[in-house]
Amino acid sequence: MTISPLQFSGSAIPTDHALPSAPMALSPSHFMLPTSLSVSTATKSGRRRITVAHSGGRTRISAMVKDGGERAEDNSIVGDILDTSDEKQVVVNPPKLEERDFSGTPYVPIYVMLPLSIIDLECELVNSDDLLNQLRILKSVNVDGVMVDCWWGIVEAHAPQQYNWNGYRKLFQIVRDLKLKLQVVMSFHECGGNVGDDVHIPLPRWVTEIGQSNPNIFFTDREGRRNCECLTWGIDKERILRGRTAVEVYFDFMRSFRVEFDEFFAGGIISEIEIGLGPCGELRYPSYPAKHGWKYPGIGEFQCYDQYLMKSLKKAAEARGHSFWAKGPDNAGYYNSQPHETRFFCDGGDYDSYYGRFFLSWYSQVLVDHSDRVLSLANLAFEGTSIAAKVSRLRNLAFFKGIKLSGIHWWYKTASHAAELTAGFYNPSNRDGYAPIASMLKKHETALNFTCVELRTLDQHEDFPEALADPEGLVWQVLNAAWDVNIPVASENALPCHDREGYNKILENAKPRNDPDGRHLSAFTYLRLSPGLMESQNFMEFERFVRRMHGNNVVF
Repeated sequence: MTISPLQFSGSAIPTDHALPSAPMALSPSHFMLPTSLSVSTATKSGRRRITVAHSGGRTRISAMVKDGGERAEDNSIVGDILDTSDEKQVVVNPPKLEERDFSGTPYVPIYVMLPLSIIDLECELVNSDDLLNQLRILKSVNVDGVMVDCWWGIVEAHAPQQYNWNGYRKLFQIVRDLKLKLQVVMSFHECGGNVGDDVHIPLPRWVTEIGQSNPNIFFTDREGRRNCECLTWGIDKERILRGRTAVEVYFDFMRSFRVEFDEFFAGGIISEIEIGLGPCGELRYPSYPAKHGWKYPGIGEFQCYDQYLMKSLKKAAEARGHSFWAKGPDNAGYYNSQPHETRFFCDGGDYDSYYGRFFLSWYSQVLVDHSDRVLSLANLAFEGTSIAAKVSRLRNLAFFKGIKLSGIHWWYKTASHAAELTAGFYNPSNRDGYAPIASMLKKHETALNFTCVELRTLDQHEDFPEALADPEGLVWQVLNAAWDVNIPVASENALPCHDREGYNKILENAKPRNDPDGRHLSAFTYLRLSPGLMESQNFMEFERFVRRMHGNNVVF
């Protein structure tokens, strides 16, 4: 008898074997169906969809079941029953999914991001008493530390090389007194306008003044719209910031921080420095800005039309011997296009032509080169650090800095991976776009922090089936690219997470089951400290998650 695979949580499981603790255990003999069986797990609404299709006798059995086993109304399923004489509908009450036991597994430190508004524009600590109480609560459930952004637009706001660290010093002292650790982000980008941003923190005033007379210091799209979230990588080596290059400005900021907070390095309070490399502090082009009308799951647009990057493209085209290639694609669609609507990203499109491969290689190499330059100077800025701020328990290697890589998972199941291409990740289906980034990080002994580990591919298919997203596949590719070159991988959730299923997904990614090399995340940072997290039920789930990430037993 031929049985098609059972689709469960994105994995193919042969149905001639016992199912591993699925939401409901079914075998073909239960229904005497000879051909196919499919199960989809819990949706975001807490329901489970169960469908059994029998192609020979044309029987289809389906149900929508809530977590408690109660039948939920789902007219779309009812309307999908096939017209046959033996058609049936049943309600199946699945048993509770048996959770994996993480007791005795490796210890993964847990950090919690602090609110974006914790330091105001005058660099003063806000609501210190409330913060102290919240940090004590986090400490009580054995959270290891907190993450905070050090904003370039706050610290160096008014004049070049005039730094104000007052609010951060007060914050760091509170964290030290509670015996918590600190992850500190060097945030060289604007805050505001992106998902989760509840405050507006602009770039330094003196930088925006330069931008008014020379808007080419900002990333620019094909239509000439500027993106003021961060500086274009085209000015990394251009002395247009009051006599300094962009990377020199970043170096001076980092070195000032290192000197100002020497005691917190020496005392082991600062456990990681994360270097911001682009919009939202992430290594990527600002290819999908909401301020320009982008909406999920649009493919985004290339951001290389400032005069400095166009000069670089012209130089690369001439070196290749094809000066007429010194232009961006003119058939790559718009922010909210879908791949099949463009001649560049469609299957068999120009992305895989001679010109397309040249352009994408140049575009992605600019991203890698920018990271390489900034991390080289970060090594100098933090030279002499007396501690290893990030320790990989896996291989006993010390890393004290990291970078964040964004998880662009939409259109991952297409050939071109269009959304990744516009963001600077040259990762079509016939090329590994993350290996070069991992190799560059290995060169600088820098850890990789990757987002979206809580997302489930099934949920994406239910909510936005047209996006052909696969966050699970992307996470697996990126984590393995980093592990293959022996650098630690940390992670954080991309969206607020309070439910057990989301936490379980994080745990599975943090500690892969039956990994022969025992690989696991070096740390996890939770986004973010908020009133929602502090609600009784949500915090109880969070405490349970922390215990399991630490490898402890849970009894609730």
